[in-house]
Amino acid sequence: MCGIIGILGQLEAAPRILDALKRLEYRGYDSAGLTTLLNGKPIRRRAVGKLSALRQLVAADPAPGSTGIGHTRWATHGAPTVVNAHPHAAGPVHVVHNGIIENFRELREELTEAGCQFETETDTEVVAQMVAHLMAGGAEPFEAVSRTLDRVSGAFALAFLFKDQPDLLIAARHGSPLAIGWGEDEMFVGSDAIALSPMTSEITYLEEGDRAILHRSGAQIFDAEGKPVKRARRFVAVEQSMVEKAGHKHFMAKEIHEQPGAVGLVVARNVSADRSRIASPADALPWDRISRLMLIACGTASYAGHIAKYWFEGLAGIPVELDIASEFRYRDHPLLGDEAAVFISQSGETADTLAALRHVTGRVQATAAVVNVVESSIAREAGIVLPILAGPEIGVASTKAFTCQLATLAAAAILAARMRGRLDKAAEARMVAEYIELPRLLTLALEDEARVAGIAQDIAAAQDVLYLGRGPMFPIALEGALKLKEISYIHAEGYASGELKHGPIALVDESVPVIVMAPRDALFEKTVSNMQEVMARGGRVVLVSDAAGIEAAGDGVWRTIRMPDCAPWLAPVLYAVPAQLLAYHAALAKGTDVDQPRNLAKSVTVE
Repeated sequence: MCGIIGILGQLEAAPRILDALKRLEYRGYDSAGLTTLLNGKPIRRRAVGKLSALRQLVAADPAPGSTGIGHTRWATHGAPTVVNAHPHAAGPVHVVHNGIIENFRELREELTEAGCQFETETDTEVVAQMVAHLMAGGAEPFEAVSRTLDRVSGAFALAFLFKDQPDLLIAARHGSPLAIGWGEDEMFVGSDAIALSPMTSEITYLEEGDRAILHRSGAQIFDAEGKPVKRARRFVAVEQSMVEKAGHKHFMAKEIHEQPGAVGLVVARNVSADRSRIASPADALPWDRISRLMLIACGTASYAGHIAKYWFEGLAGIPVELDIASEFRYRDHPLLGDEAAVFISQSGETADTLAALRHVTGRVQATAAVVNVVESSIAREAGIVLPILAGPEIGVASTKAFTCQLATLAAAAILAARMRGRLDKAAEARMVAEYIELPRLLTLALEDEARVAGIAQDIAAAQDVLYLGRGPMFPIALEGALKLKEISYIHAEGYASGELKHGPIALVDESVPVIVMAPRDALFEKTVSNMQEVMARGGRVVLVSDAAGIEAAGDGVWRTIRMPDCAPWLAPVLYAVPAQLLAYHAALAKGTDVDQPRNLAKSVTVE
């Protein structure tokens, strides 16, 4: 969950490294550091906290040179301190690392017995120490790196720089993403295309086990067995505007307001030219021949899967099993071989989700990836890719990626229903007409932001908040609670409304706001009954509903948020918006760091 960058350039490296790390800061912001080479001599600068601390340090104490590596850290082993910050150094070796070295303790003991002296608490230092130890024994840099990688287990993306070698970088990837960028007499390595895009748009994604030697003139790539291989060079354009705030105070605010356009792109890509039917890459899945569908994801993506479960079961009649990826492969899961498994991940690099995909590959009938990054590991390893087309999402708390995941899964559910004979042409055309309305409805949902912001001021004063929903609104309650926890640090929990009286109602009093997600649908009356149970105990209810629902709920509701009328099956997509806005404005009221909340990182590339 760290970001790395390496540069063999013609210009000063430090400013370019700092710019690239700014683009990677969503991957970790506990500490940051860089090493450059000046006349072959390493110059290292490291600082604790946000990247601004490193920028100030480099401004006061420059690190000249056109060769360098950099790192922004999310701590796994060892506290966020200057000593534990990357790059790590041993002898002539400097290294930056994203991932976890699982056997670092035994390697550390072995190296300590051999006379190596360790300075840090990190797992990464064993890599630097072992490479340096092997080089001291006569090994050349690439040989030393390769022999070290043969010994380590875990996940890693690594970039190495060496004293007196200003035209050499070595990169390696196992389990964590890494890309090579090609320039004019320049070469780059980085965690993703966003980091590399100001310097190059020609990218080669390293595959699992790959190791690469970079010089300014180009790169040689070897597979895990040491055999030379060729990997495709791809043109990847990342618009500058997509990684800027565009007048918004935070990336999260920008990305919330980008949702109508982002979802509109999904809708356009998944609807036929005559707007009568779904035309999605999901048609490559054997919907009519699978016995059940497995939806596997982590965090917010798992809530997208939870909502999709209602769609696939209700529309297509497919039994659906929902799994949290981090638990999936650690239980004795019976697979019959005729299932389909869909993996949902914004980054496409989520370590647990990738591990779950590898666990089922070859054991089920089909696999599919619902991802934002179509060159990601999950996308490359799945049988079918369903791109969510959200564009770069920089804010740690997912917003537009979530609604784009929902829009993508909704299209797939309609398609599955057609292929299983559950929707005729007329019924599909009606649903497509409703689906096409999503961008307009999302725009309407955003229009009430000022009122939501006012309610959030009151929510911000609470210590505990409950979210309630029934049916497909239950996952929205879970997502709303997660958003509030993530960025405001207020304790919040989401519950199915009917479960309230089975325990959570004990928490209800006048100090606990209860946010009820309740469009006027077939379950509305039951949800209102649960809401009345809250109000009878002094609970303060925030009702999120359409005009008819707000009117039908009657008196006693503390606050209301009015939503546009929509087809009931699409309500979860729209009701994500007030959940996001409540969390955002509550965080503003509390003064927390909205885009970079404590202890979190965007791309979870460690288990």
